[in-house]
Amino acid sequence: MAKRYDKEFKIYAVKLVVEDGRKAAEVARELDLVPQTLQKWIAKYKENEEDSFVGSGNRSPKDQAGYEKDKRIRDLEEEVAILKKAMGIFAKNQR
Repeated sequence: MAKRYDKEFKIYAVKLVVEDGRKAAEVARELDLVPQTLQKWIAKYKENEEDSFVGSGNRSPKDQAGYEKDKRIRDLEEEVAILKKAMGIFAKNQR
């Protein structure tokens, strides 16, 4: 079973390398990490910094904003479809 690390731990480990200038292999050994795992965390951190490591099932703030926008568009499209159907029903009753 793979170990799970929280966001704070990952950021702490990454900052030891990125900000303190320590060697990744040395930090990985001290923290009992697989060096490749730490390298992945470093790459992910360099892409998004504090928004990295959102956790399983969660979205980054940028992804969340896009999801909410897409959901709003779907909701509005559904409302328009319902209104069009209602207009058709009322137009038939007017004749």
